[in-house]
Amino acid sequence: MSDVQEATNQLLHVNLHENQMSIKVTESDPRSESEHLRVTIGATVPTGFEQTAADEVREKLRSSCKISKDRGKIYFDISVESLAQVHCLRSVDNLFVVVQELKDYQFKETKEEVLKDLEELAGKLPWSDPLKVWKINTSFKKKKTKRKKINQNSSKEKIDNGCGDKRDERDVKKEVTDNALDSCILDYYENPAIKEEISTLVGDELATCKDETDPEVLKFRVTCNRAGEKHCFSSNEAARDFGGAVQDYFKWKADMTNFDVEVLLNIHDNEIIVGIALTEESLHRRNITHFGPTTLRSTLAYGMLRLCAPQPTDIIVDPMCGTGAIPIEGATEWCNCFHVAGDNNPLAVNRAANNISSLLTKSQIKEGMGSKKRNWNLYPACLWEMSRVCRPGTGRAALLTQDKKCFTKALSGMGHVWQKVHTVWVNIGGLHAAVYLLKRTVQAFVHPSEQDKEELPGNAKNEDD
Repeated sequence: MSDVQEATNQLLHVNLHENQMSIKVTESDPRSESEHLRVTIGATVPTGFEQTAADEVREKLRSSCKISKDRGKIYFDISVESLAQVHCLRSVDNLFVVVQELKDYQFKETKEEVLKDLEELAGKLPWSDPLKVWKINTSFKKKKTKRKKINQNSSKEKIDNGCGDKRDERDVKKEVTDNALDSCILDYYENPAIKEEISTLVGDELATCKDETDPEVLKFRVTCNRAGEKHCFSSNEAARDFGGAVQDYFKWKADMTNFDVEVLLNIHDNEIIVGIALTEESLHRRNITHFGPTTLRSTLAYGMLRLCAPQPTDIIVDPMCGTGAIPIEGATEWCNCFHVAGDNNPLAVNRAANNISSLLTKSQIKEGMGSKKRNWNLYPACLWEMSRVCRPGTGRAALLTQDKKCFTKALSGMGHVWQKVHTVWVNIGGLHAAVYLLKRTVQAFVHPSEQDKEELPGNAKNEDD
């Protein structure tokens, strides 16, 4: 996996708020309840790329997906434990959990009657499960952000102690804020074990919901998106009256800017969909930190690339790369292709380079400049691939590593293709490392798939023949 891919997968923005409201749940085991909690997720996507986004959902989530007649939206069902994977989708801008979908809604003749019906609707909606998902979504982000701040502060101290540089307080605050917005939820693709952590969190959150009796009042706002020519009311009027009813129902406080919960009221002709936002900022901003006058959205860049159906070893060229959205997205999702980018504007090339550099810097901070834990998979894979490239009998390899224990273990399993000739012990800036000189054995390289075939019972040699 390339550094750009690893960095980008870790840095999608999923901006969520802290929730402290109580939600009544049934008296059942929280872990069991979470496994059966399924909800409908709505997502906004670049207009025209609805089918592309739907295909990605089916491919990565194994979920059926419906394209809304209201352009730029798709809907799909998930279990709550798949929430992390939803935030990993490359083609979606904003996410929300659906409270209820009302098809063929009959609007009254007068504005007063319509607005009155919307007020009454607020108290009839099934809020419980969507609010549980919102709470889990928020709490998981809160836990991850706390860990990231600790790691980030540790990294900052090392930089300050090593270089003695004094940074402006505003720069430090901005760095902490920017890192807080980074979504560590996306480790799901890199580490499937995160699924167990999500499961534990879901159970814990559902359990704590039962014990809360005097929660702090949440702040909220209602956003109405309306399309259609036959409505006798405006979006602002619908949001105002529906929001007033929501406030009366939950006893929340209305706040148009510093809100905890954003309730969405989507009206398209005679269809109404009520939802709760799961993202505060569009996911298309995940890769770009240096913007130009015509910066391409990452979600749109992904859609364009997916239309081309890139295959391994393909060379993908973007001759007008601008800030680098297409090559960065391409290297993230199609790491087996070769990506070339350029622009006739030096400023654009500089912005693209800065965006890539920013991703790599954040990745290095998160990973602590490498991980010995990963070496247990990396070293055997490298030795195996080197045995394929080097000529049997005469090929040689000189390898430098500080992780001597891991390398020795990896080499012990490669005796049929590599022979250790010599070891040189070195000191690099206080780090005790070793240089291993290896020689390729005469045994020919056998591809793993061919080796598996040879070991099948049907291919075994009969000793009686």
